[in-house]
Amino acid sequence: MSYEGVMEQLKEKEGKLEKFKRHNAPKDRDFGKAKRKCRRCGRRGRGIIRKYNIYYCRQCFREIGNKLGFEKLS
Repeated sequence: MSYEGVMEQLKEKEGKLEKFKRHNAPKDRDFGKAKRKCRRCGRRGRGIIRKYNIYYCRQCFREIGNKLGFEKLS
């Protein structure tokens, strides 16, 4: 369940909500795979193609790779 979903469930329980916010707030990342995201769809994590500063996820790259000038080999 996402952070926002839990926040919605706990909005009636003030004490538990404050504790949840203190310990589970999303962090701003300075490095790592959670920092990078796809330029096209916004996916994060694994599967981001960074070579040549492309920064597309593998799914988006398969769709638009030909337009970028890449060719599929056999």
